Amino acid sequence: MPTLWQGHYLDGRQATRHRVTIQLTTTALHIVKADGRTIHWPYGEITQTQGTYEGEQVRLEHGAPLPQAVIVEDSTFLTAIQEAAASTATHFHNPRQRPLRVRLTILAGIALMGVIAGFYIWGIPGLAKLVAPHVPVSWEEQLGISVLEQIAPLANRCVDRHRLPALESMVTRLSRGMPDSPYRIRLTVVDRPVINAFALPGGQVVVFRGLLEATETPEQFAGVLAHELQHIYKQHSTRAIIEQGSTSLLIAAVSGDFTGALAYGIEGARVLGILRYSRLLEDEADREGLALLRTVGIDPAEMIAFYRIMEAQHPHDAAASSYLSTHPDTHDRIEKLIALAGAPPLHPVKFFSNEEWKGLRSLCKHPASSPQAATDTAQ
Repeated sequence: MPTLWQGHYLDGRQATRHRVTIQLTTTALHIVKADGRTIHWPYGEITQTQGTYEGEQVRLEHGAPLPQAVIVEDSTFLTAIQEAAASTATHFHNPRQRPLRVRLTILAGIALMGVIAGFYIWGIPGLAKLVAPHVPVSWEEQLGISVLEQIAPLANRCVDRHRLPALESMVTRLSRGMPDSPYRIRLTVVDRPVINAFALPGGQVVVFRGLLEATETPEQFAGVLAHELQHIYKQHSTRAIIEQGSTSLLIAAVSGDFTGALAYGIEGARVLGILRYSRLLEDEADREGLALLRTVGIDPAEMIAFYRIMEAQHPHDAAASSYLSTHPDTHDRIEKLIALAGAPPLHPVKFFSNEEWKGLRSLCKHPASSPQAATDTAQ
């Protein structure tokens, strides 16, 4: 490696470049001008401002406030400095280490992506779980109402002043199994043929007409309700919206501010539209829902029976898949529920007769045959 290099010198006062010869020693650069005068720059007083990247000219500066500079086009000049003064020129870039730096940069990028992925997979859910218990119930209720208005406008709801209260009486019965809950559960039936149901923050349970009509007994419907109620009691939907929502939604949840309820409702509706609870949350809702049925005296086998119907009758039905696709594998789920169900209660609760249930589950299609009959059914 040569010790003499050709370059250009700038005195820091004028833009004129002067061709110079640069000699490398163990302690300093010797810059020899055309008139024979020599300038000595100790390595420790030199700053490298260019030449770190491949193909870039090398620029070294010395002095202040108007630094002098030398410019060398050949980047191997830096390698020559490292060889001439390894102990005193360590602050200069070493081109031989460039491949190592590239590899380290790539590894750092991969590590950063891993950290981001870990934060997304574990950090954000953990933060949502930590925040959710401190969210004011009033904020959850307002958010739930706002989301409901987005996904189930009044014109799309099934409202019958006789039969809807009968279904609500089932919700009331289930709610008694959780007397310490701060939530007041409200049921909304949407006039759509989709077999689906989901829980909203603050106590809102939404059931589509298709699911209601798919149940053969009121106790099967109670099994679906028990599962959705546990999503509310365990704040699964609240956590999901906080977890997948915007930063403003997270801040609003912590502060309890629901002045932007409409915007939060739109965001919540978007999140619920793509919502897939984790297997752990679904297992928890199944397990706790089954326990709730036992607490209020409903045979847990009714919940299992409904999932068997879904598995047997609608394995490839697009209408049914909207419900089943949001839950774990149906066969595995049934096996777990059977293991948890235990013995049936001695005197299981029966909400309505089969004939009464036929009338109630057609809530969205036909008017009640008689107000008195529907009223008797609801009692």
